Amino acid sequence: MRRGEAAERAAEAYLAARGLILLARNYRSPHGEIDLIMQDGQTVVFVEVRQRRNPRYGSGADSVDARKQRRLQLTAEHYLQRRGNLPACRFDVVSLDGAGGIDWIAGAFEAG
Repeated sequence: MRRGEAAERAAEAYLAARGLILLARNYRSPHGEIDLIMQDGQTVVFVEVRQRRNPRYGSGADSVDARKQRRLQLTAEHYLQRRGNLPACRFDVVSLDGAGGIDWIAGAFEAG
C-alpha cells in the first residue's frame, strides 16, 4: 500500500469513528481528485488528506493553498452536479504527522 493510500485509510477510519459515513474515495474529475467524500449528518464533507513526515515544513494542512482549494471546489461541484441535489457542504482537511498524530480541521476553508 502506498504511503498516501495508508494516510487516506487512517483518515477515513478516524472520521468514521466520529460518526461520518463514507460516500466516495478518490473521486476524480477533469479538475482534480478529492481524497474522501463523507457525510456528517445532512452535510456532505469533502476531505483533503495530507501527510507530512517532517514538521519543519509546516503541517499537511498548511500545504492546501489557494490553488489546491480551487481545484477541490471544482471537483466538488462536479460531484454535486452528478448527485442531482445540493445538500449542505463543507471542506475539511485531515493532517497526519510522521508520529501518527491526526489533526482534523472541519470547515478548513470556504468555497469561493
